[in-house]
Amino acid sequence: MHIDLTGRTALVTGSTQGIGRAIAVGLARAGARVVVNGRREETVEDAVRLVRAEAGSRDVVGAAGDLATAAGADAVLDAAPDVDILVNNLGIFGATPPLEIDDAEWLRYFEVNVLSAVRLIRACLPRMRERGWGRVVNVASDSAVVIPAEMIHYGMTKTSLLAVSRGFAKEAAGSGVTVNSVIAGPTHTGGVEDFVRQLVGDDLSWDEAQREFMLKHRPQSLIQRLIEPEEIAHMVVYLSSPYASATTGGALRVDGGYVDSILP
Repeated sequence: MHIDLTGRTALVTGSTQGIGRAIAVGLARAGARVVVNGRREETVEDAVRLVRAEAGSRDVVGAAGDLATAAGADAVLDAAPDVDILVNNLGIFGATPPLEIDDAEWLRYFEVNVLSAVRLIRACLPRMRERGWGRVVNVASDSAVVIPAEMIHYGMTKTSLLAVSRGFAKEAAGSGVTVNSVIAGPTHTGGVEDFVRQLVGDDLSWDEAQREFMLKHRPQSLIQRLIEPEEIAHMVVYLSSPYASATTGGALRVDGGYVDSILP
């Protein structure tokens, strides 16, 4: 399957590292013009250089802005005014005892993980419909359906993204625009390495720590390892392509079999 996204512009939020950067690389390799996003100009500039090098493409630009705020979203959209492919990857996570999560933290997680996506969909979807083509992909998590006791606030936001995706898919019905979510399983990123260490300690080697984490905290995984960011990116690139024209309103799993369900 040869995916050609030449002539399409893709905005990938939270793409200076981890899953987001892998998605940016994948879309750039497929020929899309890719807009890399992060909060700080210098971080974005560094990521643009890395994505260009990894993808072998010069058609990669940056758009800095804090998407948890309306002003930040406006700044990013000013830098990327004509988006064909919107990938809402931005997200924060962390372990906190449930009864210690205060109101401010609940709101912060919702604003970063959910409202940032809603703002951008609201801005980009009308133009996509006018053109008769567009792709929106929201990166969710297995935590959307298997709520972790140590981070209920994170799970709540990812459940919300599934609802957001399904709802906006209905708004885009019949227009040639698809809206989907990707349920990513436990993935190997720098942030997850810190999270794993937080749960299993610093005394083990990384391979030992990863095995301990999967055994004790994610035993449902059928692949029994962390997923690599590129594996998530492959699904996002496919959903961004013409080949996925009949897939919309879905929650597609790249979870290593973690969610114990035969659907979706």
